[in-house]
Amino acid sequence: MSEVRGDMFRGNHTARIDEKGRLKIPVGFSRTLEEEFGREVFITSLTGDCARIYPMKEWIAIENRLLALPSLDPTRRKFLERTSYFGQTSEADGQGRVLVPYQLRARAELIGDVAILGALTYLEVWSLDRFEARLMADPFTDDDAAALARLGI
Repeated sequence: MSEVRGDMFRGNHTARIDEKGRLKIPVGFSRTLEEEFGREVFITSLTGDCARIYPMKEWIAIENRLLALPSLDPTRRKFLERTSYFGQTSEADGQGRVLVPYQLRARAELIGDVAILGALTYLEVWSLDRFEARLMADPFTDDDAAALARLGI
């Protein structure tokens, strides 16, 4: 049996992105971030649909795995192009706020109310309306349940 990690992000919180593009990370997530990883994060996206907030330690682990790929690998190139275009490093200020990059805020429509979802090693930030529409458009099916059952979940 695997050991349960205490440094995982779990659950959902609703928050707001202010007019300057700052997101106040809710206490439940900010406590884990600061105590387990520090305040520095990398905020990015692959698709522009939502923001992903990686503790810098987790992002560096991803970069190290990418270094193992040949520099001309097309998947590596596509991944880096997108995460670099949407991405920036940020550091949580004393109030637990991080600045979401403008390109990403605009593309993902991250204005006002947002849903912040724990995704184990990172946080996902969605426009609340966009995420609710996504849930309705892509319901959990019997095939999904069967796939999880095969994994013992």
